[in-house]
Amino acid sequence: MDEGPKLTARQQQILDLVQSAIERTGAPPTRAEIAAELGFRSANAAEEHLQALARKGVIELVVGTSRGIRLHSDTLRNLNQARNKQFSLPLPGIAQLTLPLVGRVAAGSPILAQEHIDQTYVMEASMFPRRPDYLLKVRGMSMRDAGIMDGDLLAVQKTREAKNGQIVVARLGDEVTVKRLHRTRHGIELLPENPDFQPIIVSADNTEFELEGVAVGLIRNTMLM
Repeated sequence: MDEGPKLTARQQQILDLVQSAIERTGAPPTRAEIAAELGFRSANAAEEHLQALARKGVIELVVGTSRGIRLHSDTLRNLNQARNKQFSLPLPGIAQLTLPLVGRVAAGSPILAQEHIDQTYVMEASMFPRRPDYLLKVRGMSMRDAGIMDGDLLAVQKTREAKNGQIVVARLGDEVTVKRLHRTRHGIELLPENPDFQPIIVSADNTEFELEGVAVGLIRNTMLM
């Protein structure tokens, strides 16, 4: 079985760090965060290792975004197989997911209501570090610097709980939005990853706020063509 390109110990360490950040927060780390975590003197050292990983075809670097690091689906599959060989399934169909794609969401109705489902996709479970429940089509560029672009499909795990720093799907009245969660003493801030957009401030007594899920993966729509 093809286990992918051979990586140096440092490259493997960075690849593991990227996947860990995506599992924990829904987004890859910045170069500065990689440098701080691994003790590099500057973010340039992290960039050099990322460029090497990109040349080996295990990641894709998105130009112009601080978190523009994407794991290829083959990379995720190989990582998960290497870590979970004892749980590998002989029949690949068993490891597939059927995920509904949510389009426009009507006010006051459940996000997975039948009228919101545009279509469904069947894809390998190994593409995601955590099992998603649905795909949400991203609208707008407010999360651009997290590598989340207009038209992308965000893989979402349905939950009412999320940690600070995670990318979440939240409902505010008539609107469903994708933002980074930040809790404060006074309530919740929903932070964009694009300086052209302002944070959304949610007061503690706001009854219109509802957490719909956390991001567990991202699919660029060109991957499905």
